[in-house]
Amino acid sequence: MNLHLKRNWLLAALLNLVLIAMLGLLLRWTFVVPVTVLNYKFLLHAHSHVALLGWLYPALFIALLHAYLPADLQSKKTYTWQFWLAQGAVLGMLLSFPVQGYGAVSITFSTVHILFTYWFIYRFLKDAKTAKVSVGTYSLSFRFVKAALFFLALSSLGPWSMGPVMATGNSFTELYYNAIYFYLHFLYNGWLTFAVLGLLFWLLEKYKISFNVKYSLLFFRLMFWACLPAYLLSVLWIKPDAIVYFLGGVAALTQVISLAILVFILWPIRKQLLGLFGNWARAILILAATAFILKTLMQFTTTFPYMANLAYQLRNFIIGYLHLVLIGFVSFFILAFFVQQGWLSFKTALSRWGIGLFILGFFSSEALLFLQGIFYWAGLGAMPHYNELLFGVSILLPFGLILFFISQFRVNRSINLGELQEPEFKLKRV
Repeated sequence: MNLHLKRNWLLAALLNLVLIAMLGLLLRWTFVVPVTVLNYKFLLHAHSHVALLGWLYPALFIALLHAYLPADLQSKKTYTWQFWLAQGAVLGMLLSFPVQGYGAVSITFSTVHILFTYWFIYRFLKDAKTAKVSVGTYSLSFRFVKAALFFLALSSLGPWSMGPVMATGNSFTELYYNAIYFYLHFLYNGWLTFAVLGLLFWLLEKYKISFNVKYSLLFFRLMFWACLPAYLLSVLWIKPDAIVYFLGGVAALTQVISLAILVFILWPIRKQLLGLFGNWARAILILAATAFILKTLMQFTTTFPYMANLAYQLRNFIIGYLHLVLIGFVSFFILAFFVQQGWLSFKTALSRWGIGLFILGFFSSEALLFLQGIFYWAGLGAMPHYNELLFGVSILLPFGLILFFISQFRVNRSINLGELQEPEFKLKRV
């Protein structure tokens, strides 16, 4: 596949990230000055769907094609059709959700996008089998990718179940919300997490950084099997039987143990791994790693009934946690990955200002969200001018992304001139 073509795909996905940030800013503005012509929940649906399907899905779509398929298979027209048809479905959701919420048009576009993901899973795995990826250099990392695609397909059972749930008069019941949580859990704890981990181990394999394969396989197996019962952590809000708490707790504890194994694997080779990245990308990778650690530990705390109830009752914690995962962990890793591969760049002052403001806005908004949650927990009520402060720092998110997006067209010109090559690294084997 032509590098310039893939770059255009990535820029389209990055533009969606800009739109997501602008929608998020609008959502926070409605708490400062209520906008009567906008339905907050409808707008929130648009924000979340475009985030998951318009930015994260296509970015990983591009990364997986690049990482695992040879050029002749990447260049198949089927992937071009898949990418742009999926983007068309996202555009349909972007336009319909703010108007009708979950309605005939928006549900149609959402359903069509699910079908496109099935198409991608089938075609990608078939081409990977042709390329014999499972028995080649990338055999271990590809285990994570296959697991990611399995969880992507599994997550779709949540949306498919919504029709029967609503048809049987269970709209907005425990069953209804648990179907949504099923989708979200296997999407971000399954698909997104395992895809990122796959790309991480792909970097180790590609640049021949020696690592402990035995413990890496153990890490994979523990993470995979823990992800399935970890869904039970998402239903603790209904205060189920003690066995559900126990199974969810075992799954969460297994994930903490898995995290310790991952640290054991990566710590001896940290210098070589970080050496693949420039200063800015390295810093963002470290932020992504920190977010993953916090995500795992925070999820473990919800195994305790008190913390599970607290997390459910305080919406600020939920929003802060989701942003920690989707921005702090997944998005930061994706940005660092594409910079390392030479498709995005921090070489210009504009790009560094842009990403710097974005990071500042992210940290500031996370701090305010969790601090407000702590205020409510302590019985102190709302922070003075909380909504105004949150909106103010949130301006940095779309503004920084706009600057970063504009700066990337200089990289595009470098590609056109044939100046940009995939980075080469000389590393010592451990």
